[in-house]
Amino acid sequence: MQKPDWIAFDWGTSNMRIWAMSASGTVLGEARSDKGMGSLAPDQFEAALRDVIGAWDHAGVPIIACGMVGAKQGWIEAPYAAVPCPATPEEFSTPDAGDLDVHIIAGLSQADPADVMRGEETQIAGFLARNKNWDGVICLPGTHTKWAHISADEVVSFQTFMTGDLFAAISGNTVLKHSVNSEDWDNDAFDGGVADAMARPERLAARLFSLRAEGLLNGMQNGTAKARLSGLLIGAELAGAKPYWLGQKIAVIGAGGLSALYVRALAAQSAPATQVKGDAITLAGLTAAYKRFKG
Repeated sequence: MQKPDWIAFDWGTSNMRIWAMSASGTVLGEARSDKGMGSLAPDQFEAALRDVIGAWDHAGVPIIACGMVGAKQGWIEAPYAAVPCPATPEEFSTPDAGDLDVHIIAGLSQADPADVMRGEETQIAGFLARNKNWDGVICLPGTHTKWAHISADEVVSFQTFMTGDLFAAISGNTVLKHSVNSEDWDNDAFDGGVADAMARPERLAARLFSLRAEGLLNGMQNGTAKARLSGLLIGAELAGAKPYWLGQKIAVIGAGGLSALYVRALAAQSAPATQVKGDAITLAGLTAAYKRFKG
């Protein structure tokens, strides 16, 4: 492989993705590792990075990184740029990494209501780089789903929902773990859960326990209960995020089933959304950051 002009790095909590890049934006090589931020102490990041890029000629090559590598528990805490601001802030943080030329992208923050994002800003920047002059709302589903209002190429405001965390906690650590333990799925049950939560979000806690009761009394199957649980939680999120997406152009960033569920739930509210694959958008965002870094 020819020597890269720069290296793009998406370093999350559980894994990392790395691309060797040419100046023109061509991917010269790609690597992955399960050495995410959550498994490393601050003094282990440099070695983990060297392990992954050791086969590449990286002498003097700038490494642009995004994600949880810049969190308080990461390699070095990168600052937050306060919204409204561009999705790719001008400020980078540089950890002590010997001869490695590492630059970590800043996250975004919001004062009121208090909120932060780290990593998602790069996906937003990538989407905007590919969709010039786009105004609307971007949804980034995940453990902590983000809703970001975009206008004039800036993130105006955003809101985080811990829906993924809630699903994991409820399905793994409450009485409902006996009711949703299944690989099966029921789209009708999901749609019904979304509709119920949208109509009466204040009844969410009661609706959750009814999943257990329906299984005991009426034989509800675990796959149906799991889908309904997901629908109830996503529906409650949509109800809370309604001021963001109502009447807006919507993009959902992320590949796979979870993002598709958000698109499906929004469609049921007569709010069509475009789904965009996350990997390509992340790389586009890192490329935008590299261009800003180079000036």
